[in-house]
Amino acid sequence: MIIVDAHQDIAYNALCFGRDYRRSALATRRLEAGTATPENAGQATVGFPEALLGRVAVTCATLFVAPHSNRPAPWDALRYTDAREAYRLASQQLDYYERLFDEFDRIRPIRTQADLDAVLATWAEGTEISEHVQGFVILMENADPILEPKQFEEWYDRGVRIVGPAWRGTRYSGGTGEPGPLTDLGRELLAVMQDQNAILDLSHMAEEAYFEALDRYEGVVIASHSNPRHFSASDRHLSDAMIRRLAERDGVMGINCWNPFLNGDWRKGDRKSAVPFSTIIDALDYVCQLTGSAAHVAIGTDLDGGFGAESVPEGINTITDLWKIGDALRDRGFSEADISAMLADNLLRKLRAALP
Repeated sequence: MIIVDAHQDIAYNALCFGRDYRRSALATRRLEAGTATPENAGQATVGFPEALLGRVAVTCATLFVAPHSNRPAPWDALRYTDAREAYRLASQQLDYYERLFDEFDRIRPIRTQADLDAVLATWAEGTEISEHVQGFVILMENADPILEPKQFEEWYDRGVRIVGPAWRGTRYSGGTGEPGPLTDLGRELLAVMQDQNAILDLSHMAEEAYFEALDRYEGVVIASHSNPRHFSASDRHLSDAMIRRLAERDGVMGINCWNPFLNGDWRKGDRKSAVPFSTIIDALDYVCQLTGSAAHVAIGTDLDGGFGAESVPEGINTITDLWKIGDALRDRGFSEADISAMLADNLLRKLRAALP
């Protein structure tokens, strides 16, 4: 088995904190000891060596920008005031990924089904760890870098295959903390995305926009890093009705591993052990029970997405520990087919439906 992680902010960490993804997360911690970075970004959990050991074969690697705010945040270097600035910041992140692909042959872009097959072949039974290659699918989190809907074609040509129209509210959609529908631009964007057969990421979309998008968009849909509201009662997450509607569209949601999203009462500074590892399994199981199968839930960790090892469940020190999810699901009585579906196959099904 392998793991597909639907959401990792790798370029964000590189550009904001100088974190080299090729380096071990533990080495990054040693380098950052005594600096302000662990307080701002958390203790690093993600690095290629740990991903390799955890059998994370495919990652949806983000382009992330945030609207201007007077409230300090770890991603201040990626703030924008207008679409042109958002475009520039997201382009810098895409440039980073392209340099990484050029300089490090163990990480490859996944733009086509042939690319996906080539990456997965390196993980076939009997291959040595030295042969394993990780594939990145580029995901744009917040569509404001798209200057106008038609311009998405340029991003698609550069390899973007997944787009989430919202973060907070954007020019395209109501978002987290800013309720509302799709805007007229958002409706146009969905039409352009559909022409390209891109994947629509519903995470962060306001509930009204979410349901409108599911009614409008005929292409592939996921919610890359959203949890059931049962665990964290905020508009950032999906109600039971939203999850059922996603399943009706054969969509897949990725369970986010940040403690406040797994336990709405958890706050920064609380003990890591207050959210046991089993809570991740509870969230996966909840979606399975609600939808009647294991076909609509996956992993979308968001690890190092503004938080670190101190803010994820007990039992997760680095991304390597995602592999424990499989054993924990076995202990719950899930079949090998269902475990494989949740760890990888559900998201692979969505990628194969969308990639050219």
